[in-house]
Amino acid sequence: MGARGVVALAFTVVVVATGCAGRRIESGVFHSPKGYRVGIPGAEWTVIEASGADLELRHRTAPVAMLANATCGEATPAARLDVLSRHLLMGFQSRAIVEWEDVAVDGRRAVHAVLDGRLAAGEALTRVETYVMKDERCVYDFALVAPPESFETWRTAFRELVDTFATE
Repeated sequence: MGARGVVALAFTVVVVATGCAGRRIESGVFHSPKGYRVGIPGAEWTVIEASGADLELRHRTAPVAMLANATCGEATPAARLDVLSRHLLMGFQSRAIVEWEDVAVDGRRAVHAVLDGRLAAGEALTRVETYVMKDERCVYDFALVAPPESFETWRTAFRELVDTFATE
């Protein structure tokens, strides 16, 4: 399986832990019906309409993807952020934590993680970066999936998406 296929499969694993919702994009800003918004990092990103996440973006030419998603209402998990972060990364084997820290996103505590993992024995290594946070209404998940060798190239665009997060 090529790098693009591995990234697509890895992203599917992350998306399975998320939900589905309608999409509205105005002037490069995604507005979720779940009451939050994020900016889309640039024209080189394509919105995947048939995604299980609120917003899934794939790069037009590189095997990299990112997502934003919220789980709200009665479906909102009550678990601690570190547990929610680990749940988001289920499905990856041979996981090696590269970074794990508490950070602030839009003034809220978030767990930030970067890990290398494989979806199955013999598959290419994939690097995943996540931010997980919650408030009284929702759990918010953000993820970046890319091959390790090109991962650093995409972190700035991903951080731009995360940094534009705000509730409405």
